Amino acid sequence: MPIHHYEEEIAGRTYHIEVQAISREQWRAKLARRPGMPTALMPFYGSTPELAARELTKWLSLVASSRPR
Repeated sequence: MPIHHYEEEIAGRTYHIEVQAISREQWRAKLARRPGMPTALMPFYGSTPELAARELTKWLSLVASSRPR
């Protein structure tokens, strides 16, 4: 199955998101594995690749805005 790739900048950091189909109507988004990045992030789901990536992006934005500066 093809993997869709998205790049999002959130709070000054660039995140690389991978989205892959897990069924005909469900897609799973997760952070792409990169050297030095944590991998223990739960996946997010949507009915299209864009919706799954958007759910993960919304969560990352929420976390970034709640971090002390």
